[in-house]
Amino acid sequence: MPGNHEITRKALALSSAALLALAAPACTTPGASAEGTAGTPATVDTISQGDKTQGAEAHPQLVAEFGGAVTGPQASYVETVGKTIAVQSGLSNARGDFTVTLLNSPVNNAFAIPGGYVYVTRQLTALMNNEAELAGVLGHEVGHVAARHSAKRQKAATRNSVIGVLGTILSGVLLGDSTFGRLGQQVFSQGSQLLTLQYSRTQELEADNLGIEYLRRAGYDPRAMSTVLESLARQNALEARLRGTTSQVPEWASTHPDPASRVRDALVRAGTAANGMTNRDTFLTRIDGLVYGDDPRQGIVDGARFTHPDLRLAFEAPTGFYMVNGTQSVSISGESGKAEFSAGAYNGSLDAYIRAVFASLTETNQQRIVPEVIQTATVNGIPAAYGSARVQASSGPVDLVVFAYDFGGGKAYHFVTITQAGGAGVFNPMFKSMRRISASEAGAVRPRVLDVVTVKSGDTVQSLSARMAYDDAKLDRFLVLNGLKADQRLVPGQKVKLVTY
Repeated sequence: MPGNHEITRKALALSSAALLALAAPACTTPGASAEGTAGTPATVDTISQGDKTQGAEAHPQLVAEFGGAVTGPQASYVETVGKTIAVQSGLSNARGDFTVTLLNSPVNNAFAIPGGYVYVTRQLTALMNNEAELAGVLGHEVGHVAARHSAKRQKAATRNSVIGVLGTILSGVLLGDSTFGRLGQQVFSQGSQLLTLQYSRTQELEADNLGIEYLRRAGYDPRAMSTVLESLARQNALEARLRGTTSQVPEWASTHPDPASRVRDALVRAGTAANGMTNRDTFLTRIDGLVYGDDPRQGIVDGARFTHPDLRLAFEAPTGFYMVNGTQSVSISGESGKAEFSAGAYNGSLDAYIRAVFASLTETNQQRIVPEVIQTATVNGIPAAYGSARVQASSGPVDLVVFAYDFGGGKAYHFVTITQAGGAGVFNPMFKSMRRISASEAGAVRPRVLDVVTVKSGDTVQSLSARMAYDDAKLDRFLVLNGLKADQRLVPGQKVKLVTY
């Protein structure tokens, strides 16, 4: 959640629409092709002026959606690799025609848009283990653009807002990252992420194949596409296990091949023999020090607790729920309900504030939603108010609750929750847990960072993983982060990644 306390009603409407979509049955994207055999598709070989104009307009909005751009030597390195692989697409021979951005986001994501704009998050970059993997991921996304996959699905676009325009041009998530997977086909606040989930299985496999071809052209080991997909699959599985969810595949990835199902295809396409550079040590050295996980400026999720040192607040998710922090909000997900914590424009009246949130839901879903009654309360000394409404969804009646807090100084924050009818009480402990935090508590919040270390004689996966900055699953996290197996022996001089404070 951002340090900027206010978001527009349009943003509120977008994020709140996700709540109502949760009760709807899963569906595939209109016009998306079903399972099929994908080869290397025909591609375009120019960046048109129209694409440049459209991309330039969308770029600042996308950067803002994903937490801003990382700057400094790490970002410069990613930019260099991204431009190297992007020119292999033939869209342009001029490296200057491409803009490659390392995004300050804790979500595993990468995408590209027409006009020469390519993006990867710091979280996904940290999961990689060599330069060829980075090139492969970015090449995959450029492949979507070169194959004009977005143009082939523009007819399915139904939004007319700026976000809707982005929806017709975004190139798509490589992964299907599980951090937002429990939210169905729509995603809290990460509007741009929502609109990158609409490629068919065939198109995703085509982009894999193009990425592999670009790796070959650039002199990289083409097997890197399969290894990064394997890391993504293992990360999905680990996150599912840590959250206690039964599915390792994001629910909204039904039209996208799970990374695990693409590993074999990518390896067959690339061949099993080593025949290209990986630049592993260079890559690890250059990404050393990246922030890993949540940025304290956007708040920190630590288990069931969310703490925002700048906003000076904290709350806890109900038992059995997990949280994901976004650039505009925090999502709270569980089997019995979903919720979002965010902020809005505030004029000093909680009653008006709550009604405005409900009105934004109405605008989005074309169904008039008003609270039955708005009641006042005090939570840990904070003035609060809440309202509820019952809405008929496709799967039956659901209860919506808006619970808002007045933090003074013209600042207010709120939860929006959705449950099956009669189940809203599951979030009462969370509503009651909201509290202000002290200056000392805020100052104690520290970011996790990527620490690349050199293996010494006597180091083992067990001894190094014990240094990971987590209270649980230290070994599993270490193994997945480094693409290692539990029985794998480390070699002195080898570089590995740790996550430390």
